[in-house]
Amino acid sequence: QVLLVESGGGLVQAGGSLRLSCVFSGSSFNNYAMGWFRQAPGKEREFVATISWSGGGTYYADSVKGRFTISRDNAKNTVYLQMSSLKREDTAVYFCAAAHRGFSTTVLSTTAGYAYWGQGTQVTVSS
Repeated sequence: QVLLVESGGGLVQAGGSLRLSCVFSGSSFNNYAMGWFRQAPGKEREFVATISWSGGGTYYADSVKGRFTISRDNAKNTVYLQMSSLKREDTAVYFCAAAHRGFSTTVLSTTAGYAYWGQGTQVTVSS
């Protein structure tokens, strides 16, 4: 059974940085593309970034492009989200998710593309 555990969230001032981590277990990590999503209070869960199984392909939401970087370490079964130049509107619960290999970027930018989800980690950006 696949298990995803996020960490690294917290309170940060606007303009600051945070790095989120998500540890994968229960299957072969390199069989999965990985993604990060976020959900603010009263809003739907939205796509943030995705990375291919090899790490060779990445794709970002326009709202985070140039500020966030997704990466993975297949030796450590871990995916990361480096967040810089944080804004108040980045405040949300951040979720990592795992998708079986073979889906397009279009599918991987939606929640429907993912089979497994973590429990989320809170990121709060203060002004």
